[in-house]
Formats: sequence, structure tokens, C-alpha cells
Amino acid sequence: MTFPQPANILPHRDPFLFITEITDLQKNESAEAIWVLDGSEYFFQGHFPGRPTLPGVLMCESIAQLGAYVVLQDNRFKDKLPLFGGLENARFRQQVIPGDILTLRVEVLRLSSRGGKAYGEASVNGKLACSADLMFVAVER
Repeated sequence: MTFPQPANILPHRDPFLFITEITDLQKNESAEAIWVLDGSEYFFQGHFPGRPTLPGVLMCESIAQLGAYVVLQDNRFKDKLPLFGGLENARFRQQVIPGDILTLRVEVLRLSSRGGKAYGEASVNGKLACSADLMFVAVER
């Protein structure tokens, strides 16, 4: 099954679109995606020279973008912009480096017309790299 490209749903654009492909979607419930890190990304140059590492906050952002993708499938949010409302319980378990494929998963826990809460994970080769609880608010564009 194919899903709309992230750039066709999300307001994010390069260099701040952190989802390569949607691999699964359960409307209003959950989604899975991948982010292919080929090493040419701008942040690897300075984080850290000699030992490039994906910044943890960008892992959280990629999870949040996947959450926004799920939310924007709901007609209640069609003309809205989902923004970060909070981040809790973020944990970083493993270094992510150039050449890795980050597998993203998000589960919507609560959804109302004004916002919601979700849980997300990012992993590499089946090993958990990051997990976090995300809160968002929906605002007019």
C-alpha cells in the first residue's frame, strides 16, 4: 500500500523535513515511517566532527513530524497547523550515525479538536534509539 508523500501532507520542507517515506498508517491511531540518513545532512558536519551523530532533538522532531502526518489525515485538522505543545519522558538509547535508516513509529493516545497527545519511538535495525511522549496544539494556518 502506498501513502501520500510526507511533503504533500506536512508543511515542513527541506532541510527540515525529517521523514523519507510513510510505511504504514492507521487513520487517527498510528503510523510508521523511515528517515534515510545518507550522511549528506547539514547537521552531521558540526555534530560532531570526526564522530557524526544525529542530534537527539532531531529524532524527537522526526517523531513529531510523523505525529503531525497522522493528525493531518483527520478532516478536523485539514486547514490547521499542528505545533509542539510539549515533550515529556524523552530518552535516548543509541547513537544514530550517517548511513542509518531510522524507523519511526507513533501512536496517538488522545485527539481532540484543539490538540492531542502521542507516544513515539525511533529505532535503528530494531534497536530503540529514542522514545518520547509528545503533546501538540492545532492552530490556524
